Amino acid sequence: MTLLIILTMMVLLALFVAAQYNGLVRMRNGADNSWAHIDVQLNRRNDLIPNLVETVKGYAAHEQETLNAVVQARNAAVAADGVAAQAETDNLLTGALRQVFALAEAYPDLKANE
Repeated sequence: MTLLIILTMMVLLALFVAAQYNGLVRMRNGADNSWAHIDVQLNRRNDLIPNLVETVKGYAAHEQETLNAVVQARNAAVAADGVAAQAETDNLLTGALRQVFALAEAYPDLKANE
């Protein structure tokens, strides 16, 4: 009888450990999948930036410093490797893009060329 109780406890423990392990694997896969989606969107945004810079160049030739900041931030974001580096360069890129959007507000003709 004692042997049966011990075997039952061991089986229950094994099932519990297996369930916990599967849950952890599921969460890790979910996190990897979420990061892949974020990476796709960041790459898509990085691919759209050269078109934005070309559009703004014609209207704001004297705003070269802003455009250079956007290009440098984009190049840094593309070259970033790792989550922390990508987050840091994405913050820099977001700041540079805010300057471009401020240019769009300053030049109404730029908004009309959509």
